[in-house]
Amino acid sequence: MLGQQIRLARMARGMTADELAGTAGISRMTLHSIERGSATTSIGTVFNIATIVGVPLFGVDDPSELIALRRRGEERLALLPARVDRSRRDNSDGLDF
Repeated sequence: MLGQQIRLARMARGMTADELAGTAGISRMTLHSIERGSATTSIGTVFNIATIVGVPLFGVDDPSELIALRRRGEERLALLPARVDRSRRDNSDGLDF
């Protein structure tokens, strides 16, 4: 769906695939992969392309709202343990060696 939104935004701006790929510093084939929804492209590249053509990320149009969302997420993560370990079952068979 994000790939479709990127393609629609690119076309609405009158940009060719070559122009957008050149602006983003990626190949035209990579852009076509993004627009087709391929899962092989890095998420950072997809987000960069979305930003260039004006596709809002995370349902937020205003960059200051996105910054506020990130801060709230960081605050929530700070309340959680740094790592999560799987609980270990006691495999003790009663023998002590």
